[in-house]
Amino acid sequence: MSENQNTGPAPQTALDALILNEIQLLLSEKRTAMSVMRTGIAIFALPLSVLSVLIATSRYYDVLHVMHFLVPLILLNAGLIGLAVYLIVHSIRRIRHYDRLIMEFKRKHSTLSELLD
Repeated sequence: MSENQNTGPAPQTALDALILNEIQLLLSEKRTAMSVMRTGIAIFALPLSVLSVLIATSRYYDVLHVMHFLVPLILLNAGLIGLAVYLIVHSIRRIRHYDRLIMEFKRKHSTLSELLD
């Protein structure tokens, strides 16, 4: 074996591997953001279900007599709705950010366009 032979990977191959690893990282971050969105939707469904049950059963109780139960419940539901909206909006913004980064990689590296379309 002569001293001029390169035993490591070719520079272009190493660069391609690095770019693919970065794309895989972005895609995993995008999946995480989608999981956060799914969690936000699930949290949003809980207060809606509770309020639906309260409205459906409202003829069986007098609101003034159970106000001490309703006020904390409505405040808790408002907090859950706020949390759900925050999680959904935040995850949508992150997904769009990752999509922009992936499109930037695809624009810079034409070989990625074939793999990611």
